[in-house]
This record gives sequence, structure tokens and C-alpha cells, in this order.
Amino acid sequence: MLVCDMDNNGSLNTQVIHQLGPGLRSKMAIQTQQSKLVNWQVDGEYRDSNFTAAITLGNPDILVGPGVLVAHFLQSIMPCLALGGELVYHRRPGEEGTVMTLAGKYTLNNWLATVTLGQAGMHVTNYHKASDQLQAGMDARHKNARHECLLRVPAGLAQGQPSLQRLCGQQQDHGCHTSLPLMLALGAS
Repeated sequence: MLVCDMDNNGSLNTQVIHQLGPGLRSKMAIQTQQSKLVNWQVDGEYRDSNFTAAITLGNPDILVGPGVLVAHFLQSIMPCLALGGELVYHRRPGEEGTVMTLAGKYTLNNWLATVTLGQAGMHVTNYHKASDQLQAGMDARHKNARHECLLRVPAGLAQGQPSLQRLCGQQQDHGCHTSLPLMLALGAS
């Protein structure tokens, strides 16, 4: 599949997606501004019945050396539990770095929980569908670099109940001043 978009200035965004075989997909994206190549990226992904592996190269320059490499792996340990990780490596003149992140996902019929843990911090989510009328979730993030924490607890009601949506459709953000900055966001839609 080829998708292209060009604006009046001659800037081009192009994506080529190709299904190479069962479970094997490749993608290439190119972005230009007028006649100058700005960004390009190459992806490869393999999906099996119990794992997914993917690799991405962003702006690779073989001669000078800068670029970004991202590798993902997610393995089903049990039907309800998947564990994996992500490795990001970037390089440009005078700078080089690697970031590793571990991830987990636990799923039941009407319930989902995820966690990612890495050098940058931790992210935890929880979602529960109590009924067709009520869904609830939680999103918590902690960023190590800024020593800040964000907790978001949205809840959703079924469509077709506009009076309840008007009452609950506002989101409230609250911050607490503690040794660990914390923000609480409550809302519904």
C-alpha cells in the first residue's frame, strides 16, 4: 500500500506498507520539506501466535552515523499475561545513549492492567468495564527526571444518557504539594 500527501509548497509525506508474509509486515515513511529530505523511517514487525517483535530505524545515516534504533518484544506468558520490553538506542555527533523499558499486560474478561518501568520512570494503567453503562480506569505516571507524579482517574457512562454525561462530563485536576509532586485528574465522558 502506498499513501502520499503533498502540500502546495512541495512538501511530501509518503508511507509504503507491505505485508511480506503471514505475520511479517514492513513499513517505510519519508518526509520532505520542499525538495529537502527531512525524516525517514523503516519498520519491520513479526507477529506470531504468542509473541510480537518489531524493529524501527529512524533517520539512519550510514556515513555520518546518527540515527535511532528501537526494538520491541512482547511475549505471552499465559493467556492473560504478556511481558516484554523496549530498547531505544540513539546516536548523533558527540552524543550517544540507550534507554531500556520493561512492560507487562494483564487481561481478564472486563479488566485490563498495564505497567511500564524504565530509566525515565513508571507508567501504570487500569481499565474495568463494570457494565454497559459504567466503565472506569486509572492512569498513573511517575517521571524520575522531574520527580513528579500524575494520577488520572476517568470514568465513562454509556451513551444515550445525556443528563448523566452533562453532570459527570467535566474533568477536575488537583495538585498536592508534597515532597513528591502529585496531580490528580478526575473525569467522565
